Amino acid sequence: MQAQNYSIKDWAADDRPREKLLSKNAQNLTDSELLAILINHGTREKNAVDLARELLSSVKNNLMELGKLGIHDLLKIRGIGKVKAIVILAALELGRRRYSLGALEKPVVRDSQQVAGYLRIMLQDHTREVFGVLFLNQANRVNHFEVVSQGGITGTVADPRIILKKALEVNAVNFILCHNHPSGSLKPSKADEDLTHKIREAAKYFDIKVIDHIIVSEDGYFSFADSGMM
Repeated sequence: MQAQNYSIKDWAADDRPREKLLSKNAQNLTDSELLAILINHGTREKNAVDLARELLSSVKNNLMELGKLGIHDLLKIRGIGKVKAIVILAALELGRRRYSLGALEKPVVRDSQQVAGYLRIMLQDHTREVFGVLFLNQANRVNHFEVVSQGGITGTVADPRIILKKALEVNAVNFILCHNHPSGSLKPSKADEDLTHKIREAAKYFDIKVIDHIIVSEDGYFSFADSGMM
């Protein structure tokens, strides 16, 4: 193991994260080595790998928890400034988008399970409740997904006017409402039911159909349509 006060430049070529990736492949690198490549360079006290290890240690080496960190959380690590934090957040977002596309690889929405898989990836890292809409065309092909409201830890409020305005902008014929429950509970509240009814009735005036409202959490999902509530 390399001494902590060593610069990565002083390491053997096979031990340096970048050279290791070039000579082998990304799968051969540890989480801290991959993160060190993003961090790029360290400080006088710590090299990039040391900083990466400290950052991972702050989330108990859990990459799922790392994905939930915001810029202010990253800046708490001494040696990680705004530029390093932005690079890390951008990389995490690219990974999130890649997997979200895999979860919804079929362009046509067929069932709640398929949609929930996509939504769980898109919303899983939010520590506060957010409300999103999946806009579909007449063939139930996905036109657009957008988070329309962000709230607190226990709730958020979505404005039907914003949702319908966006639906008209993207030429949606149907749409699916969705929000996350950071608490893990999948039971819809009375407010969830009332809002669903309000948006569904308003959409009828524009010949747009709300086909489902899906609640997602780390424990799974709840579908209004599957439960006969639509």
